[in-house]
Amino acid sequence: MVNDTISDMLTRIRNASLIKKRTVSVPLTRLSQRICQILEREGFIESFQRDATHELSISLKYRGLENKPCITNLRRISKPGLRIYTNHKEIPKILGGMGIVILSTSIGVITDREARFHGVGGEIVCSVW
Repeated sequence: MVNDTISDMLTRIRNASLIKKRTVSVPLTRLSQRICQILEREGFIESFQRDATHELSISLKYRGLENKPCITNLRRISKPGLRIYTNHKEIPKILGGMGIVILSTSIGVITDREARFHGVGGEIVCSVW
């Protein structure tokens, strides 16, 4: 049994993109489903869908003739043993705004740009670029 489902999801996506696999399957949770919605909207993955076996099937996105993955790096920031919280003024920018930070806030799971716009802080879940 996996205690940290978000780290497990990010590791599965990272490993699948390193071997240039087209799809990856992760356990279904509301948080992982919301993170997949954000990754799809921001253009890091092609799509995702819920399977009948309580799993999410994620279609990874590649670009160019060399099939370079759109996700260069995924990093879990706040962990179960050490939670990292921030206010809206101190949300880190990844690669000068080229990457995204996903936060869990009082208004839901959102990106760093949305959190700055709404003026809310929260737990920094992960960073993607």
